[in-house]
Amino acid sequence: MDDKRRTILDAALRVFADKGFHGAAIPDIAKAADVGTGTLYRYFVDKEALVNEVFRDAKGRLALALDVPAMTDGRTWFVTLWERLAAFAQAEPEAFRFLEMQDHVPYLDATSKRLELSVLAPIFVAGTRLRKREAGPPVDVAIALLWGAFVGLVKASRLGYLTLDAKRLASARDACWRLITTTTKGS
Repeated sequence: MDDKRRTILDAALRVFADKGFHGAAIPDIAKAADVGTGTLYRYFVDKEALVNEVFRDAKGRLALALDVPAMTDGRTWFVTLWERLAAFAQAEPEAFRFLEMQDHVPYLDATSKRLELSVLAPIFVAGTRLRKREAGPPVDVAIALLWGAFVGLVKASRLGYLTLDAKRLASARDACWRLITTTTKGS
């Protein structure tokens, strides 16, 4: 990848993570990248093209970080996935923050949405196998609970509402595991 393109993507990630898509202006991103606005437009036709490229770049890094583990036993799989998600959030806080803001947004194009599904698919498949072995909610509900709980913890920590250390992350992970594997009457 061209160095200037990489610089623009990294700056755009920071600006989008800080201001969101609608709050970020192309001149702000150009300034953060230390390039002219015209230079930015040479690489990206518009802000939607840029945000989609930033999304694909960050989501690709998340997919590599997760590298969804092969299904062994359900608890080991879940712990491994949780720990890899935590490592990504710690190593790449701006990418994590940016990605957490991208749920159900209209500006993501078909390519970005396919990438999103491709990252979720291995988790869904392994979760389906887990569901056959363990009691609990449907797989899509379990994934939503995992993601929502994790994002909530990271957000609360970033905003200073709680200190997120290894012990608290493990405690939250264990609580999520119990929630996901608890048998409920009528399920």
